[in-house]
Amino acid sequence: MYVVSESEQRTTRTPSGSMFALAAPSQGSTEISTWRVEIGADSATPVHVIDREQVWMPLSGEFEIEVEGRTGQARTGQAVILPAGAVRRLKAVGGPAEALVAMAVGGKAMLPGSEDRIPLPWAE
Repeated sequence: MYVVSESEQRTTRTPSGSMFALAAPSQGSTEISTWRVEIGADSATPVHVIDREQVWMPLSGEFEIEVEGRTGQARTGQAVILPAGAVRRLKAVGGPAEALVAMAVGGKAMLPGSEDRIPLPWAE
């Protein structure tokens, strides 16, 4: 058994939000990576692609999720399944939003139209 706590060393901050690493291969998990995301009010992730399926579980606030040109919303008590390879963007609406995210280990990000795979430090 491993108990993993958030730490400043395993936190990644960007202009739109923060990712707080939890379970990952570097923390003893061999199959699943999880992290907590905070996105500031009316801030959004960049448009991007992840090569693994992700499940976003809102903990507070509300998210607008755009996947492959379709838009939906999610809040506490819901889960959003984002398919691998889908172009996506998530935005906090009406205030800040927070979610727990899970995906299979080894996931990488890409910009639409690019083959360059970008490691996700919070999931390694």
